[in-house]
Parts: sequence; C-alpha cells; structure tokens
Amino acid sequence: MNIFVAGGAGYIGSCCTEYLLNHGHKVTVFDALLNGHRAAVDPRADFIYGNLADAERINTAIKDTKPDGIIHFAAFIEVGESMLDPIKYFRNNVANAINLCDAATRNKVRKIVFSSTAAVYGMPKTIPIKEDLPKEPINPYGESKLMFEHILKWQCQLKGLKYTALRYFNAAGATELHGEDHHPETHLIPLIFQAAAQKRDKIKVFGQDYDTPDGTCIRDYVHVLDLAQAHLLALESDFCGSLNLGSGNGHSVRAIINAVKKVTGKDFCVEDAPRRSGDPARLIADSSAAKKILGWKPAYDDVEKIIASAWSWYQKHPEGYQDK
Repeated sequence: MNIFVAGGAGYIGSCCTEYLLNHGHKVTVFDALLNGHRAAVDPRADFIYGNLADAERINTAIKDTKPDGIIHFAAFIEVGESMLDPIKYFRNNVANAINLCDAATRNKVRKIVFSSTAAVYGMPKTIPIKEDLPKEPINPYGESKLMFEHILKWQCQLKGLKYTALRYFNAAGATELHGEDHHPETHLIPLIFQAAAQKRDKIKVFGQDYDTPDGTCIRDYVHVLDLAQAHLLALESDFCGSLNLGSGNGHSVRAIINAVKKVTGKDFCVEDAPRRSGDPARLIADSSAAKKILGWKPAYDDVEKIIASAWSWYQKHPEGYQDK
C-alpha cells in the first residue's frame, strides 16, 4: 500500500513507519516537528514538512501523494499540559485533525486509522476495560481524542470514509532504529532509565496506598511493534469503529521499577511521593475484540523484554535524537 503517516516523526509514528517500510509498503511522513524529530523519520520514507493546522497544505499533500490509507499520530499527548492549556489540545487534536479528515474525504482516501487512547474511559468502573464501557474522560486530552472518534464515526456514516480508532494503553519499548525521546519526558520507563543512567537523582512513586497488591498504580504496557502491527491490520480491514490495544497484563509502578533494575543491572534511588490527582488505581485492557476482528497477534507479552528493547535503544542514543 501507499500509506500517509501524519505525525511520523514522533515516538509511535516513527516506529510504525519503520514497521510499514519493513513490510514492503510505501510511506509518506507528514510532520511539523513540534514534538517529533527529523532524525526519527526513516530515510526510506518520503518526508513532507507541514502542520495539520494548514488545511490547504494537508489537502495538497494528500492530493499529490494519493495514499491508499492514512494513519494519524499527530496529536498532543500530555495529560498534565492539557489540564493547563485545554484550548491547545482541542485546537490541535480536534480542529486540526478535522483538516486531515476533510482532506481524506475530498481526495477519496479509503481509510484512516486513528491513534486514540485509553484516556477516553476516564476512571473505569470495571477491569479489564472493554470497548463498551462508558466513555467519561477526566482531562481535555482524553476528551479531545474522544471528540475526534465521534467525528470519524459520522464521517464514515455520512461520507463513506472508513476508519478504525485504536485506543492504546501504555506504549513502551523500541525498535532497532527508533525509540522514545520526549522533551520534557513524562513517561515512566524512560524516566526510570534516566535514574538508572544517573541523569536524575531519583525516581518518584506517586501514591503507595492504592487498592493494589503493592499499593502502587497498575498499568498495561504494550510494545510499539505490536501497536504497529495493529495499525497495518486496521488499514487492511474494512472494520469501522474503536478497538483497545493492550497486553491484557497489569504491572505496578514498583514492579516496573524492579524490572528496570533487573534488565539494566543498575540501582538508583526510589522516593515515595503523594498521589497525583486523577490517577486510576488500575488500567488494564481487554483487547479480545482487536484479536478477533483484526487478527491481531501481539508478539511481546513479557514486560522485561519490552523494557530490554527500550534500554537497548536508550544505550545507543543516551541523548536521544539530539536535534532539539
């Protein structure tokens, strides 16, 4: 296929681009490099510098490249920032995304696959989380993703643009060529790596009194290559709707810290800190629908292997992509 990847210079976008190219597909990356890295764009891909806020540029790019399908990764993702600047998130994650959706429709693209999030569920009342649970986001980030899911649903029903929204849980791991490099970094595993590499003096554990076996929050970690596999399967499918992507296994914050110590062979300071507001005790996916509908077969079910892949990339790129 000829695939257009919006946001292909970011963490998951770059890993997915690499996966698509390795499977024989042609890829065009469209990215404004606001949070992504030019060095993260696979050299085998065509690159177009552009912002989804520019409706004319995104329409021209899609008209010129004539993709069979689009994958949309070009969203802002920081929950905390969304609470401080909600308009920034609704403008980019909804209004700018509408430009992409409109261009796809006008140029008769068959399908769009949307990088959504488990944050659409808010504080889920049951675990594991199934797609039919109430969608009650507790932050503008999750709300913005849910709003665009609704837009895609109506565009599919009324204009025939097929879509699949993939609700990730915690993306983790790395490929041979691409890994995680955010500025500032807010994700748990790369933050722990910084402590292991003595680039920060400690790692904080926010909350020790949750209703979990060790008192710390439990999350579901899914490898970026498993996410990439799901995106390709979704593009190939005619399924329209939303699907969860997770490992189905929960790991506590303390368990992840201990796993990093084991994988890296490094010790470092761990400090208990008060709970953060809005952190659910457990977030674990039920991904059975993705497995049944798409034929998704995750290859990474061992969190230590996921961490090991990320640590391998981190050791090769201790300063990240070094283009910021």
